[in-house]
Order: sequence, then C-alpha cells, then structure tokens
Amino acid sequence: MTTPHAATLKWPNAKSTAVSLTFDVDAEAGYLGESPAYARRLTSLSEGRFGVVRGVPRIVEMLRRHGIRATFFVPGYTAEQHPHLVELLLKDGHEIGHHGHMHLRSDRVSAQAQADEMRLGLAALQKAGAPKPAGYRSSSWELTPETFDLVLDNGFVYDSSCMGDDRPYHECWNGRSILELPVHWSLDDYPMFGWTIDNGGNFTAPRTLVDTWLAEYESARRDGRHTTFTMHPEVIGRGARFDQLERFVERLVADGDVWFARLDEVARHVSPQLERVAA
Repeated sequence: MTTPHAATLKWPNAKSTAVSLTFDVDAEAGYLGESPAYARRLTSLSEGRFGVVRGVPRIVEMLRRHGIRATFFVPGYTAEQHPHLVELLLKDGHEIGHHGHMHLRSDRVSAQAQADEMRLGLAALQKAGAPKPAGYRSSSWELTPETFDLVLDNGFVYDSSCMGDDRPYHECWNGRSILELPVHWSLDDYPMFGWTIDNGGNFTAPRTLVDTWLAEYESARRDGRHTTFTMHPEVIGRGARFDQLERFVERLVADGDVWFARLDEVARHVSPQLERVAA
C-alpha cells in the first residue's frame, strides 16, 4: 500500500520540473542472474559486456558535456568484473546505487538468497571504492516483503523499484515505509528495444524514445513533477538509440526549466517537503 500524496513539490532555482537520468549497469550479471547456463553463452555475455565497454563511456561523455550528474545502479558482480567502472563514475560525480549482486529477481529466490544478494552487493561496491549507497533498485523491479525489510534494515534512504505514484511518495508495507522515487516500464529503454534469442522482444524505431519520453516530460512539467528515466547501457548505448537519447537530453537542456538531479539529491530535497505534508 502507499501513503496519500498531497504535496506540490518545489524545485531548486524555480525550475518547473525535476528529471533524474538513471542507468542500470547490469552487464554480464543481467544474463547470469537469469540462469547459470549463460556462463557457456559467450555471445550473450558479450552483449552484456558491451554496456560497460561501449555504452557507459558514451553515456558518461554525454553527461559531462551537458553538466549532468546521474544515478547508476550497479550489481555487485558488475563491480567485481569491471573494477574500473566505479572509479569512472565517481570521478564525474555520479551516484552509485545498489542493484543486487547477481541481478537475481527477488520474487524467484529464497529469503536467504535475497539476504545474500543484499550483503554481497554491498560488499562488492565497498571493495570497488563506492560510498555506502543511499538508494536501492530491485532487479527487474520486483520487490518482495523480505527485500523490502532488507532495504530498511540496511539503512537505505530511498527505493526506486515501485510504481504506486508518478511523484515521490512513501511506499508502505506491514507498518514500515520508505521514500519511493518511482519508476515505470514506459520510462524504461528495455521494453522499447530489449530483445533476446530466447524470448524475442522489440526492435522499436529509435525515435520512439524521444516521442514517448518528451510526452511524459511535458506532462511532468505541467504538473511540476519529478520523473525518473531508466536505461541500460547495453541497450541505450547502441549508436542510433544513443543519438535519440542525446536528442532528448538536448531538448530538456535547451528548455532551461529542468533541475537535473541524482536520485539521492532528489531524496534529500523532497523528504522534508513530504514530511510537512504528512504532519
């Protein structure tokens, strides 16, 4: 269940809307978490690796060019396999969030496996030099009661896995709550472009991203909302798709009416406003 939301949130510098660009750097873990059989599927693993080798550098350079800081959710296994990744992201001031360890879907594994995902992911990020993450995003956006408790018990400031509102709100379960910075499939690159040899998928025209996301942005701007856009470097990092992402970002920058913020910055900004509404 979710809490009522009555706030009209205010953004820094009198901006009408806030936007967070977020990237799930699943890499090889995105496949291995689906099935250990992928350990023998070198082509699939290479597609995951593309996200770090080619996708992330393109994304980081684009963000640097526009002076935008973003949030990258990094599975522990990705941090272990690509130890330079965390350093690269931190150097440009990006946030690193927790995204499990092997990208296991919490609804498909035991309570112990969920606890291991949390513990191992935290340990790997710490070893790679990342500060303790403020935010958590569940693998495939499935959050179970067990993982919900783990998020709170490990002191995360916010979650970004649920879809109960299109504004920041508090997601509640069994008498406990956490600040939710919500997501949605329509604001994710994978439903547009994701494809696998096993399950098929979509090869949508790249321009669909701009058409869909600009429509959401204009709606959010009218409402004064914060919006989280979610991407995967192995997906959005492909040339033609990346060009469309840059077109989208250039439009928002040109409007001059957007506060681009990391999710942890949004959490710090909205928490006191939501507390005043609840009081």
